[in-house]
Amino acid sequence: MILLVLGVALWWAAHLFKRLAPAQRAALGDKGRGLIALLLVVAVLLMIFGYRMADGAMFWGRHPATVGINNLLMLAALYFTSPGPKKGALFYRMRHPMLTGVLLWAVAHLLVNGDVPSFVLFGGLGAWTLVEMAVINRAEPGWTPPAKGAIRKDIIFAAASVVLLLVIGWIHTWLGYPTFG
Repeated sequence: MILLVLGVALWWAAHLFKRLAPAQRAALGDKGRGLIALLLVVAVLLMIFGYRMADGAMFWGRHPATVGINNLLMLAALYFTSPGPKKGALFYRMRHPMLTGVLLWAVAHLLVNGDVPSFVLFGGLGAWTLVEMAVINRAEPGWTPPAKGAIRKDIIFAAASVVLLLVIGWIHTWLGYPTFG
């Protein structure tokens, strides 16, 4: 479980570093991007290996109803993490579509994974999205939404999200985590 906690903590630290320590981040210059990217790769690897190795109490498991809700939330999460909300006509005024997508991803996974390692991973990353939104809003209060795009872009990214959901579902099933019931 320690690897999982370290991975989630490193994810938080790498993402919040720019906002919480702007002078130190600026001092790193362009080299800082590579360092942050490396830290994020390490964080993801720690989370993957930590989650697969972690053991903890189980409070609930998969249920047909939660699997269906999970899949719908995942479809929305994939759409919000795509460029669709910023380039389309439906959600272009949404300030944090990608963070909202990650939050939906976390909630969806908590619905079907009610064990302690899932609380740490998905709960930790879901909480990070809320903190990140608050920190960004505080640091940059004067936000202007992008120009409204075409509904065609929303349709294209929604279709791409369906295809991506099917691919991710196939990969999850291949790894031993059946996604579609």
